[in-house]
Amino acid sequence: METTIKQIEDMSLNAWPSHKMELYDGWILRFSYFYTHRTNSVEQFGTAVLPWREKIPYCENVYRRLGTPAIFKISPLVSPDFDYVLENRGYRIEHTTNVMTMDLCGSDPEVSCDLVQFSNCISDKWIYSLFDLKKMTNPIHRAVVPSMYHAILKETICACIVDGDEIIATGLGILDRDYIGIYAIHVREDHRRKGYARQICSGLLQEGKKMGAQKAYLQVVEGNTSARTLYESLGFSQMYSYWFRVKE
Repeated sequence: METTIKQIEDMSLNAWPSHKMELYDGWILRFSYFYTHRTNSVEQFGTAVLPWREKIPYCENVYRRLGTPAIFKISPLVSPDFDYVLENRGYRIEHTTNVMTMDLCGSDPEVSCDLVQFSNCISDKWIYSLFDLKKMTNPIHRAVVPSMYHAILKETICACIVDGDEIIATGLGILDRDYIGIYAIHVREDHRRKGYARQICSGLLQEGKKMGAQKAYLQVVEGNTSARTLYESLGFSQMYSYWFRVKE
C-alpha cells in the first residue's frame, strides 16, 4: 500500500509541474502564484536530515517573500506528528482530496466516445478554453499557467468536445509507468448533464489502455459528490486521501 501511494505521489508531481520549485532537504517547495494548492505547497519526497523546527520557519519565510500563504501537503507518507506540529502552529486543513484508482484490465466501458477529439499535444486553444470553463480570469495565472502545461514531460492525451468552434468540455490523460492519470475534467455549465464528462473519462481510459496503461488514477476534492459518483460508476475506488495545512 505505501509503495503504491509513493508511486502515485511521484507521478502526480510529474503530471503537474509548478512555475517555480526549490529542493530543500527532502522537501520540494512549489510556487505558482497560488494557482492551486498542489502547485503552491511544500511536499515531502525524500529523506530529510534537518529538524522540523528549522525547516518550517524557513518555508514560511520563502512563501512570505513570494506573497502567498505557506501551505504543506499532508499525505499518508507524512508523519502524523508533523501534521500535529502544523496544527499547533495555527495551520488549518483545506482541500481534502481523495485519490481513486482502477485496474484497466478487462472489458472497456460501454460508452460511446464519438464526440471526443484526442490529441497528444496540449494546445494553447485547449488551455485557454479550460481557463474559460473554470471561469479563471486572474491575469497572472492566464499568463503563467500555460507554461506549466507545456512543461509536462510525460506523454499526454488531450481530450475535448467541440460545439461549433468552441471547446465545451476538456480532459487530460498523463501517462507514467503503467498508469494513466486523469486530469482537467471540466464541462461548460450550459452543457452539463449530457454525459460529456463520462465520454471524456471513458475515452481517455480507452486511449490510455491502447498506449500501454494498465491502471488509472485521479484526484477528486472531498465534497464533489457528482464527480465521485461518476468516477465510481466508471470503476474507480478510493485508495487514500491527502489534505493541505494552510497558514494565513
